[in-house]
Amino acid sequence: MESPRIIAGVARIVRDVGIAEELAQDALVAALEQWPRDGVPDNPGAWLMAAARHRAVDLIRRRENYARKLQEIGRDLSVTAPPNEPADPEDIDDDLLRLVFTACHPVLSAEARIALTLRLLGGLTTAEIARAFLVPEPTVAQRIVRAKRTLAARNVAFEVPYGPDREARLGSVLDVIYLIFNEGYAATAGDDWLRPSLCEDALRLARVLAGLMPKEPEVHGLASLLEFQASRAASRTGPHGEPVLLRDQNRRRWNRMLIARGITALDRATTTATGAPGPYALQAAIAACHALAYSYEETDWQKIATLYGLLAARAPSPVVQLNRAVAVSMAEGPGPALAIVDTLTAEPALRDYHLLPSVRGDLLARLGRTTEARAEFERAAGLTRNERERELLAARARECGS
Repeated sequence: MESPRIIAGVARIVRDVGIAEELAQDALVAALEQWPRDGVPDNPGAWLMAAARHRAVDLIRRRENYARKLQEIGRDLSVTAPPNEPADPEDIDDDLLRLVFTACHPVLSAEARIALTLRLLGGLTTAEIARAFLVPEPTVAQRIVRAKRTLAARNVAFEVPYGPDREARLGSVLDVIYLIFNEGYAATAGDDWLRPSLCEDALRLARVLAGLMPKEPEVHGLASLLEFQASRAASRTGPHGEPVLLRDQNRRRWNRMLIARGITALDRATTTATGAPGPYALQAAIAACHALAYSYEETDWQKIATLYGLLAARAPSPVVQLNRAVAVSMAEGPGPALAIVDTLTAEPALRDYHLLPSVRGDLLARLGRTTEARAEFERAAGLTRNERERELLAARARECGS
């Protein structure tokens, strides 16, 4: 629980997240040695932070360039043994924010950013990350090690960017958290449709970020979106783990507390915005339409289609257009929606995207073109790498043949 804060606090001193993680682990070892003998301190987190900081200062003092380093970090830094209870142990929020931006730095690949973020901020072990993303443990370990080396070799500053760099860097942070949540919400591969632990980690990170950056509308937009999406988790699978589509979900099982949190976060995104809403705020507004509808049929599909149009203008993407087509199919009928989908069939980005033939198959089925629909569902089933989703799409194909 204390690991991210300790690493963040120490990284500000040593300017290296890899070394900071090692020093944090050293502090934990010291606690295991001393607490059984001396008793657990009243504030364990503060004790650990003080111990880790003391080790960081000792490390710098042993370096040949100690004088230069000491000047960089400030001459008022204490080099004496830390007290058991520092006066202000919570004064490290800025350090935690720096750690978020460092772990999600654009010099790292998306896979490396995700692995490093889950390790440093999510507190997951290498084995847990590997299991969540269905990749070999050595692969994840290599990603984390290389990420730390890259940050050190590129001399990435341990800082929160300001000015023109801030928006671009913040986008990277938000995208990493969103990718982590999506992998838990609809797994791209494997036997399970949901991986709740990943959703919980991403949601926790989004809440932390919202607390650290209260004036950033897109941070609240992402938090709102994830709250709304997480509220439906319990109803998205059946008794045997099979996927349950939105129209068939029991809305009484939706978590009203998370929906309320989503509404609050969306209000904050709106009140802090100084211009047009950003992509995450628009997606949160779409999710709110679903969350506030008493039934699938009562959903304000026209509003959702309009919001997707705004999202397509703000952040153009073939996937956004595909989602807009679904909303148009409910607001205006399958015919106009199919016309939109047909314009996307030649998109290179969607060539192996299983949801394109899945949506097209659904529209064709609603138009009575069952033979064509069956072929589309069969193609979609062949493209997905998730076993649960494959079973669902194969079942839809069989329905079109009956």
